[in-house]
Amino acid sequence: MNPLVAKFLIDLGLWALAALIAYAFRKPSLVEVGIPINVWGYVVLSVVVMALMSWRYHLFRQNWQRVGVPDLLWLARAVGLSTLLIFAAGFIFQTWLQLPRSVPLLAGLLGLVFMGGVRLVARMLAEQVQRQGTSQQRVLIVGAGQAGSLIAREMQRHPEAGLNPIGFLDDEPSKQRQRLVGLPVFGKVGDLLQVVKEQDAQEVLIAVPSASGDFVRQVVDLAREAQVRYRIIPGVFEILSGDVNISQIRDVDLEDLLRRPPVQLNTAEIADYLRGRVILVTGAGGSIGSEIVRQICKFGPSAILLFGRGENSVFMIQQELVRNWPDIKQVGLIGDVRDAARLRAVFEEFRPEVVFHAAAHKHVPLMEQTPSEAILNNVIGTRNVVELCLEFGVGRLVNVSTDKAVNPTSVMGASKRVAEMVVSGGAAKARETQAFVSVRFGNVLGSRGSVVPTFMAQIRAGGPITVTHPEMTRYFMTIPEAARLVLQAGGLAENGKVYVLNMGQPVKIADLARDVIRMSGAKNVDIVYSGVRPGEKLYEELLTTSEGTDATTHREIFSAKLAKVDPVELERQLGILQQHAQRNDMNAVRADLARLIPENKFGSIR
Repeated sequence: MNPLVAKFLIDLGLWALAALIAYAFRKPSLVEVGIPINVWGYVVLSVVVMALMSWRYHLFRQNWQRVGVPDLLWLARAVGLSTLLIFAAGFIFQTWLQLPRSVPLLAGLLGLVFMGGVRLVARMLAEQVQRQGTSQQRVLIVGAGQAGSLIAREMQRHPEAGLNPIGFLDDEPSKQRQRLVGLPVFGKVGDLLQVVKEQDAQEVLIAVPSASGDFVRQVVDLAREAQVRYRIIPGVFEILSGDVNISQIRDVDLEDLLRRPPVQLNTAEIADYLRGRVILVTGAGGSIGSEIVRQICKFGPSAILLFGRGENSVFMIQQELVRNWPDIKQVGLIGDVRDAARLRAVFEEFRPEVVFHAAAHKHVPLMEQTPSEAILNNVIGTRNVVELCLEFGVGRLVNVSTDKAVNPTSVMGASKRVAEMVVSGGAAKARETQAFVSVRFGNVLGSRGSVVPTFMAQIRAGGPITVTHPEMTRYFMTIPEAARLVLQAGGLAENGKVYVLNMGQPVKIADLARDVIRMSGAKNVDIVYSGVRPGEKLYEELLTTSEGTDATTHREIFSAKLAKVDPVELERQLGILQQHAQRNDMNAVRADLARLIPENKFGSIR
């Protein structure tokens, strides 16, 4: 028999049984004297009505092995409407049916129990069969909140994934001794070792999207001590676009250990200047540039222009957009911000309305060796972008800067500080409808060429990990967090401002190295200290001692109090700097930078 027909007939049979039981409960004499014709008439009427409702709500198309709350709600609607119709029919044909008014109500309740029950039994049997055919990992879930409950329910619904939730750990006192989705809360996070042993848990899953890095580190250390596998669901921003599901479970990585409380964004403010606009991103193939592109896509621009020098990296982000955001127009553009003619051709053809300038040289030791390249790319390239934004009336320019621009001791940091000045100089010439800003933040965790990939490569080679100095500290952000705050800073739109992002507490590079070793599972990998490299500081700063900050409307973003730039004098000095860079006169370039930067009081760039 066709499965759909079988389910249809089972539902009608259960509904008829519910009608008979309800009538017999109301009039027990039916059991002794037999069922009169009027009762049979009521049963037939009930079955006909339910058949129509089953067809109307497609109850026979429900997958009983995967039935869930939405399916049961549709069933309840069908039963409720059927009950009302039968009740009305009983009132109209009361003379012939002689139907007690309580019978349709009782029959509807019994019918819902019978029809819902058979679905739940079918699901339980299917899950039992799947569990018997699948090796099941006993999973202890850390976090009994909404995310933990959702992921436990997903595991129960999908036994084929091989994950069997056994219960929760949670530090919230009100959740102790409770049961969620049928599973107990065994105790607090500190009880992990004991619970793993008592319950024979094989895996620990961290299901707290807003957990801090310290909390994640605590759970990881306990799980390692208990010698069980540990995994995590994504952070809060990674799951905002959809429900938590099994496919999002992943291994704990270094970013989780450095998590800070999630940054709350004013999405309306961001959407206001991005939705429906043509947006140009320079350095679109880089770590920061490509993540800015991904974040922009969530706000529905009319087109994204992907400008960069590396054809492979631009091609990769272009293909990602084709897969994930096929409705957004995107154009891959190969070019160099140092090439003013190429940039002009892009502005003339596509007329961008918002520009994110992320193209830059960023490696401190390399720029110490080739200062002319730092100037031509980071300074002159920025000037080219600013001048074209002024000429073509771009509404918003957001320049990506760095904490190394503060009291710079390196050519790279100095070049980024001058780039900030170039943007501020452009802001002084901007129209009222334009806003040119810079956004200053620290190291981006996991970006290409950054410290973490370097550490991982050293571990794969058998070690040791090299750290320049035991007291070397840096501010760190994750790539998505940095990109989101860049977009938010663009939404603030105070022309000429240099925004400083709240970077949290600085992290010792040696501690970071130990975390990388811990996450890799490597053993007997030493840390050796190689000495501070040219241009490096032991401690990075986000502000000069003379700057200070003003608050903005966003609690994670501050505005640096910078000395105003004289655009005419700045342009004169930039011309000299460009000439020296083009002649590759390294000493002259360093001297020019020292004169250009107001806070350089002791010639540290030399």
